[in-house]
Amino acid sequence: MNVLRFSDLVQQGRIEGRRVFIRADLNVPQDDAGNITEDTRIRASIPCIEMALAAGAAVMVTSHLGRPSEGEFKPEDSLAPVAQRLGELLGREVPLRRDWTEGVDVAPGELVLLENCRLNKGEKKNDEALARRMAALCDVFVHDAFGTAHRAEASTYGIAQFAPVACAGPLLAAEIDAITKALQNPKRPLVAIVAGSKVSSKLSILKSLAANVDQLIVGGGIANTFMLAAGLPIGKSLAEPDLADEAKTIIDMMQGRGAAVPIPGDAVVAKEFSATAPARTVAAADVQADDLILDIGPRTAAELAAIIAKAGTVVWNGPMGVFEYDAFAGGTRALAEAIARSDAFSIAGGGDTLAAIAKYGIEADIGYISTGGGAFLEVLEGKTLPAFDILQRRAAA
Repeated sequence: MNVLRFSDLVQQGRIEGRRVFIRADLNVPQDDAGNITEDTRIRASIPCIEMALAAGAAVMVTSHLGRPSEGEFKPEDSLAPVAQRLGELLGREVPLRRDWTEGVDVAPGELVLLENCRLNKGEKKNDEALARRMAALCDVFVHDAFGTAHRAEASTYGIAQFAPVACAGPLLAAEIDAITKALQNPKRPLVAIVAGSKVSSKLSILKSLAANVDQLIVGGGIANTFMLAAGLPIGKSLAEPDLADEAKTIIDMMQGRGAAVPIPGDAVVAKEFSATAPARTVAAADVQADDLILDIGPRTAAELAAIIAKAGTVVWNGPMGVFEYDAFAGGTRALAEAIARSDAFSIAGGGDTLAAIAKYGIEADIGYISTGGGAFLEVLEGKTLPAFDILQRRAAA
């Protein structure tokens, strides 16, 4: 993917004295008192900011936080806690500026944080006048927020249209490189793991992957629907019976290419959805009418782990079962550990997937961990993200 990279501009000496506008993703979780409870996204934004400061730029950073109403400032929507945490991590004061779209006073070597960009009227609808005002603030626009790359908003897309220079920051560039490696030029066999509660939410993703991958592993409620399509009983498990034909179509698509969708041969079941419910391992054909399938069984987990062991590339989105409950975590753990052991290049994304990676302590063994959420899913679906599109067009201009 041909985009201009901020690191290249820095190496070429084109940043000193320039006004640099960084769109970061600082949308961190907070408790009821407004305290930040997890700061990974703030930490991830530091390299780009430090790169700009070290190059002698006048640095402006903004982000969205939560879901504020445009034009209505409320204290709970403020980036003030982010400014404080950013200052602690950088070892310097980080001033927070409100009402910044008409002008920002910042000198080379200085850093300011611009208040929640979604407070600006026209942000979400990518209002052209707003985007032009933002673009006028800077000499260089840096998109470093992959989590927003699937949205065409004023601070993510419009500003990139009109800024004198528009480029990808180190976080966004790393996502581009990982996605290219995993999906556009993968080492084979390419194995995709797609799990979740509903086929309907990921049907287009499954169909897109079925046209390209060598093995499509399904888990969770999605796997239950595929079991129905294969003629297996699923008891009262979460599934979408009306989409069983769609699941059968995907199975047939894969078979027509000499690929496969492995169907679970055993399962871990319980009579109720509870952390304390007694768990039983049964053959898939022996699931009873009042059983809930809450995980794949150990034989299926071992078979899937063997597939992963032979993979050249693994794309992972979603846990295999209710891994939050230890009795139903075996399948997710087995696949997580198989991916960690594998020599394959692996890319993983999605909130539940990241939680599983953290639970089993395998962060260092994953080739690339995407924090994009919705953006990651749209990439898997084969969509061109608006941020990638505009940055490519600006690089080609």
